[in-house]
Amino acid sequence: MKEDSLVNKVKPLALGIDIGGSHITTGIVDLDEKSLITESIKRSFIDSNGSAESILNGWTEIIQESFKNFNGADKNIGIAMPGPFDYENGISLIKDQDKFKALYQVNIKEELAKRLDIHPENIRFINDAAGFLQGEVFAGAAKGNSSVMGLTLGTGLGSAFCIDYKASDAALWDSSFLNGIAEDYLSTRWFVKRYKQLTNKTLAGVKELVSLVSSDHDAIRVFMEFGNNLAKFLIPIINQHKIDVVIVGGNIAQAFAEFSPELISTLKGNEIYASIKISELKENAALIGAAGCWDHSYQTISA
Repeated sequence: MKEDSLVNKVKPLALGIDIGGSHITTGIVDLDEKSLITESIKRSFIDSNGSAESILNGWTEIIQESFKNFNGADKNIGIAMPGPFDYENGISLIKDQDKFKALYQVNIKEELAKRLDIHPENIRFINDAAGFLQGEVFAGAAKGNSSVMGLTLGTGLGSAFCIDYKASDAALWDSSFLNGIAEDYLSTRWFVKRYKQLTNKTLAGVKELVSLVSSDHDAIRVFMEFGNNLAKFLIPIINQHKIDVVIVGGNIAQAFAEFSPELISTLKGNEIYASIKISELKENAALIGAAGCWDHSYQTISA
């Protein structure tokens, strides 16, 4: 037996962090197995309108909870963070949104490193939409694909490209589309608005609309229109960037069966044959994608 086979090698691990407007979720990822260590997953509410100290201390507390399960060597951290943000230097540039105003121009990398007693170099940041897609390419529905687009469809529109296994934010939410911008037509509020136009009835969201499909022709029509709109949005992008796979995530992805027939038929009618898949990792995609910044095959800091 070779001597090195007797050595208990330390697994390559990294802590993935997904920061949203009202929460932080953390989890340790085994980079060899490309999987989350279940007992390390922690989630906590954070008041993003609180003081800088309260936000940073809240983040630190939940990170330390996850690290109790950490048996790796260096405590490497990858953080999926919404923009605008200086991802290379770790500085928040969010100021005109209803979140994290107190962190504007704060160096998050240095503040967290100080509180966690680690080197700033052990913390990397990735855009949240890019983190979602990085996770799906690293260990999910797009594993093995080198030219991928990711969409997170929900209250807003998130978008990312992953070319040659490196993800970056596409920031297409405000791109010109139909009579407005893309997010006007590809988010929850469009469903609510369109259904009210047709029926004069107000629904809370897409989940409620799904429940009506079996008995309401207007609900069916709304999903068909959405699928058609999404196809029109994707066609020039897929052609321009030579996309092979589109990964769809976010809350609206749960209604994929309702809008995908129209989406796929419209794409094929325009000779677009890219695969359209729903997220496999779902809410864990950004965690795995953020931690994946520390995998040698996928290392990238994405703006």
